[in-house]
Amino acid sequence: MTGWRRSSFSRPFQSGAIRAVCTAVVGASLLVGCGVLPGGSGGSREPVTVMTWAPIGTNATNQPGMPAMAKAYARWVNANGGIDGHTLRVLTCDENNDTAGAADCARRAVKENAVAVVGSYSQHGREFMAPLEAASIPYLGGYGLTEEEFTSFLSYPVNGGQATLLAGNGRQLARECGRTTLVRPDTITGDDLPGLLNSGLGQGGRGPAGDVRAAEDATDYTPQAEQARASAGDGGCVTAVLGDRTETFFDSYRRVPEDGRDIRVSSVLGSVGQPLIDSTGGKTGPFEGAYLTGWYPVATDPAWNAMRNVIDKYAFGDNDIDPADPGPQTTWIAYTALKAVIESINDDTITAGKIADALNRGVKVNTDGLTPPLRWRYEDMLGAPGFPRIVNRDVTFQVVREGRLIAQRKDFVDVGQTLGNTTP
Repeated sequence: MTGWRRSSFSRPFQSGAIRAVCTAVVGASLLVGCGVLPGGSGGSREPVTVMTWAPIGTNATNQPGMPAMAKAYARWVNANGGIDGHTLRVLTCDENNDTAGAADCARRAVKENAVAVVGSYSQHGREFMAPLEAASIPYLGGYGLTEEEFTSFLSYPVNGGQATLLAGNGRQLARECGRTTLVRPDTITGDDLPGLLNSGLGQGGRGPAGDVRAAEDATDYTPQAEQARASAGDGGCVTAVLGDRTETFFDSYRRVPEDGRDIRVSSVLGSVGQPLIDSTGGKTGPFEGAYLTGWYPVATDPAWNAMRNVIDKYAFGDNDIDPADPGPQTTWIAYTALKAVIESINDDTITAGKIADALNRGVKVNTDGLTPPLRWRYEDMLGAPGFPRIVNRDVTFQVVREGRLIAQRKDFVDVGQTLGNTTP
């Protein structure tokens, strides 16, 4: 795959003007310094400051729904007494999808005394992990795009990242496709994808995929679409993993003249989702019959009801949050983990060190079926070369039928062994 005190009062406010100011402050910044939280502990516990970052408004992949989900989560928990009596203060940062932006966000997290970076997206792991490691700030529940997210001693992933998606996509396509062609970004991150896909294909008895490189910010992919179709052959599959530009690729792909061959299309969740399927024609569009690999259950699964309720009540109509997008879904799961960690600490003051210690000691996070139970002890980690800190090695297989994204199989698929067989 893709920036982070306390006042207490002994009696209710007497001034309507002060109440109005406090209401404005709470709505704007998620800080509570003008009174006690509804149902809270009376301000006896220190606020907890965290950060969520993601690229917004760039020419490549954007994830505005992740910071928006973090803000909605904070409004929800703060309206219900905070987390174990702590007000949750969420800072957000646009990392601009570049190295300088990622480093700037990390440095801001340090400056603002954030105790964790939670549910974030960036392709620039080296740039953001170095400042966090220097300040001992945990990185909890990143989107899973970079090597550092699965190697740094301060990273605690909630999914298996792009690694499990590509390995799982290979497993899924090996059952359905005679030959597979991968269209992927011509970037350092993109260079890792063919080996991962091929590990899944190989486990299913298939040969390596054709590798078609594409610019991450192109506005037309006709040459790559033609190359992919030629490589896939009759009875084959074309899988594209280009983030936000996946839609652009498949728009170019459907304009390539048909030649009578039966070629299926595929991708991973995050590159293709239900909104894109709907906007391109639903059951009459190019994604009918497409195979998709995801980390989590389909968006219509009842396990997502709690997240949907929070979005409905606390996102204030923010259209950036798509509950079917794995970005906001990952942020929701990451904050679920943060809540469990803070509750396990049970202290008036929460620090970055206490959070890291609780995670290392094996606090168990139940996500109500969205993932397997999560723990980050040494014995819980996969330990595969390149991905030692993966603790959730499960993916889901999904398919588009009658224009709707549904589960191809109901259970999770463990790709841990597949990742162990990955070669560069």
